[in-house]
Amino acid sequence: MIRLLRLSFLLVFFPSWAFALTLPTVRLGLEQAKGPEQMATVLQILLLLTVLSVAPALLLMITSFTRLAVVFSLLRHALGTQQTPPNQILIALALFLTFFIMAPVFNEAYQQAVRPYLDGEISDQEFFKSALKPFREFMFRNTREKDLALMIKLAHAPRPEDREDVQTLTLIPAFMISELRSAFEIGFLLYIPFLVIDMVVASVLLSMGMMMLPPIMVSLPLKILLFVLVDGWNLLVGSLVRSFA
Repeated sequence: MIRLLRLSFLLVFFPSWAFALTLPTVRLGLEQAKGPEQMATVLQILLLLTVLSVAPALLLMITSFTRLAVVFSLLRHALGTQQTPPNQILIALALFLTFFIMAPVFNEAYQQAVRPYLDGEISDQEFFKSALKPFREFMFRNTREKDLALMIKLAHAPRPEDREDVQTLTLIPAFMISELRSAFEIGFLLYIPFLVIDMVVASVLLSMGMMMLPPIMVSLPLKILLFVLVDGWNLLVGSLVRSFA
């Protein structure tokens, strides 16, 4: 069971290293089990497939992907460009920025956990503990104490003395709440200049008596022009990456 969970962890975060491992042979067939060992192997395979099916959720829960994806979505709504850029472009940009931001964390997890485990220097339990430590430190750096205290209170857990006493299942939802809050704060700041343009354009059209002309048709190119002139993508991506430093 532990080896299957370890393999799932490697496939999600270290795919190039995971394929260096020896994978078991899987055969499909309907035969009567000769003992409980065969039944246990089938259950382990089903568990492995279940874990792999929720692998994308792991990327959302313990990395910077949540903040990036929400901010890019709010930016598109603030611009009023409907489906431009398309979802595939925004998700791809958020995904690659996530790997860029999390590269030091991945590298630390590889140096402290993956490589020693492949060399046979640590056990399965030590592998999971060492691999999870860099991600816990990243989440602690980006989690508000208020959100963490809320999840500890909801879990009816005793007050922790230090970070080691905080369970990972308590830290993850607190981290996600903090990420959503940060994303909405950034989104609010993005909305302000575009909202001013919408209000000015609507006022000008109303004063000119052009009530039949939708203000969005005039304000949209102005908002795009403003975003291009200030080099918006450079400023936004730079600010997002630096917010995780």
